[in-house]
Amino acid sequence: MPKTLVLGQTPAKGETMSRIVENPHGNCSLGGANAVFSAIRRVIPIYHSGPGCCLQNTAGEPSQGSLRLPYYAQYTALPCTNMLEKEVIFGGEEKLRQEIEGALEIYDADAFFVLSGCTSGIISDDIAGVARAFRDRGEPVYAVEAAGFLGESYRGYEIAMDALLRDIVGSAPAKKESGYADGMADGKADGHADNTVNLFGIVPYHDPYWEGNCEELVRLLEKLGLKANTWFSHEQGIGDIQKSSRASLNIIVHPWLLRDFAQEFESRFGVPPLRFEGAPLGATDSGEFIRAVAERTGRKELGEKVIEEEERYFYRYLETGIGLQSWRRFAVVGESANVIPITRFLANDYSFTPDAAIITDFVFRDEDRQRITEKLTCLEGPFKPVLFWTGDQWEINQALERFPELSLVIGSTNEGEFAGKRFLKHVIACYPNTERLIYNRSCCGYRGALTFMEDIYSNL
Repeated sequence: MPKTLVLGQTPAKGETMSRIVENPHGNCSLGGANAVFSAIRRVIPIYHSGPGCCLQNTAGEPSQGSLRLPYYAQYTALPCTNMLEKEVIFGGEEKLRQEIEGALEIYDADAFFVLSGCTSGIISDDIAGVARAFRDRGEPVYAVEAAGFLGESYRGYEIAMDALLRDIVGSAPAKKESGYADGMADGKADGHADNTVNLFGIVPYHDPYWEGNCEELVRLLEKLGLKANTWFSHEQGIGDIQKSSRASLNIIVHPWLLRDFAQEFESRFGVPPLRFEGAPLGATDSGEFIRAVAERTGRKELGEKVIEEEERYFYRYLETGIGLQSWRRFAVVGESANVIPITRFLANDYSFTPDAAIITDFVFRDEDRQRITEKLTCLEGPFKPVLFWTGDQWEINQALERFPELSLVIGSTNEGEFAGKRFLKHVIACYPNTERLIYNRSCCGYRGALTFMEDIYSNL
């Protein structure tokens, strides 16, 4: 991970994987991929790895995100080849075949995804060939090269999404689909459903509020007369993923994830992307979100009505708590998709003063770093946060030490020790979270902003 970086500086070439990181804010790519497949109804991941990978990764993303377990299969219930020295020397493909046969016999599932760990990745077992042989028999078995050495959680998320696009979306026939919402027209002649959109960029389990955030954004989209396909929430499954090629728009709520995915989706199915730098939080950014979606889908007038209704609801509650909370200087620590909306909401809508914004995910493209910088520094108030780019906890603590007037830290469990030593108020809103159970609580939109302020007040 890069050193502590201020205001958009870039790491030295070759520095990315050359250092030990204290308390990383993420998992390996295998854990990120597993989190994606574990969030899809009636889907089973099959680990082709050592025994420790399966247990540690399934405990990593779900358990340290929202303290919840996957719906369908979890922990030691997941199939795993448990590769040992024998498989390293002689290869583990035969053991993988046996594991898949057993999984097909035991699990009632719509799809099985074989995930390669570092061990199988290093010895180059042909997991794609093994999976292909099962598909030739009519079994829904797919291979995903997700070895942990390929990167961190976000890399695993993109690997899994690319696999779903290739194997599931790409194999589905592109048919005209009738509209979903009441009173809406049928799909267009080109195969797109007028009122169907895909919602991407919220990473399952890694975002502690992932299901609540999906529910809040789906609620807002439904008020625009749109049917939202998220692939993960509301018990969506393989059938919903197959239908996603018929959507009219891909909404991506993340500042840098899924760039190549979005381009491939558009080139293959003609579905254009609309990107936001994180799931919007509060009235200002939620209004921008609704207006942008409404304009792209031909619902501008309806969009203004939705904004008026939502703001009336939002401010009716917010104004009753304004006097209860004193002015604060704050810092936000976490992934860019969390830091951007939280910083903007507290600075733009609540008039708190942002001291620092610390980005823990490795943003490697210069254009993405510039976009993140602009969103965090183009605020309505006169004060702008100092930006740091690091995932190392020691460096994060050193960055926070630079602000003696800081009184509120919003981040993960990792920042709790520093906040306690400095007698600062601490709110958990990012991964890792090992302190609070989160079901469908939201940290986006209008209603998520209200619950977020409840969290801040409860910690003050």
